[in-house]
Amino acid sequence: MVSLVIPRLSGDIFGLLSNSLIMQDAEFQYLSQLAFQKSGIVINGSKRDMLYGRVMKRIRHLRLSGFSAYCELLQDSYTGELSEFINAITTNLTAFFREEYHFDFLQKVALPEFKSNNTDKKLRIWSAGCSTGQEPYSIAMSIESQLPHWDAKILATDLDSDVLCRAQHGIYADLVGIPIAYRTQYCSDMNTHHQYVMDEKVKQLISFKQLNLLEPWPMTGLFDVIFCRNVLIYFNDETKKKLVQRFYSLLKPGGYLFIGHSESLQSYNTHFSLVGQTIYQR
Repeated sequence: MVSLVIPRLSGDIFGLLSNSLIMQDAEFQYLSQLAFQKSGIVINGSKRDMLYGRVMKRIRHLRLSGFSAYCELLQDSYTGELSEFINAITTNLTAFFREEYHFDFLQKVALPEFKSNNTDKKLRIWSAGCSTGQEPYSIAMSIESQLPHWDAKILATDLDSDVLCRAQHGIYADLVGIPIAYRTQYCSDMNTHHQYVMDEKVKQLISFKQLNLLEPWPMTGLFDVIFCRNVLIYFNDETKKKLVQRFYSLLKPGGYLFIGHSESLQSYNTHFSLVGQTIYQR
């Protein structure tokens, strides 16, 4: 566990109040080291404002006096605040059919290839860092439209327990990105507050599970496809290399790895072959 010497502040009560809302260097170091130790996420000086803003929301929610009190709370293993802290620092930007070229490749190249080669009609896909679920639901709609009645399963994992809960419900206020044909077939208007729910046909393809990518992975079978997009950017080079090697070991020969638009495996000397824009094949 990361240790911290809590700074002791002096002065009148007004000085104490204002100073407590400033994140001291020792507190920043403690929080950033704790984030790295528990999640692998690297928070350097350029992300200090981001960390400040997200932790400040927790401080206000808990009605604490400031960062010193929050750091003390994190060191108490009985409060359960550590998981809330990890949830708070996790970025969950996502959208349906985000990075459209990936889904073009999935629908026009990968799925037809599996249809021709997978005589057992079995398909396994992992969405790592699935956030609020738009990615796995986009994958599920693609599969259901092209490979109905297949033994298809999508494992959707994330570190953030809050977003997983939202993803499991499959309820969304915004369907931007979903093709009209898919909206008609797989999304139902709930007739309340302009909310829509995903159809059971696609929901039943997905299993949502909490998973820390730095910890042991419970999966034993191999995957045909792994989506891990805009996740590697939060780790240092050593962690990225280890994760990529682990992804390789869990892919079937010929399987595909999709990574984020700003990510690359070029410097990691892997056995993957680049077959499309941030699309790699084992």
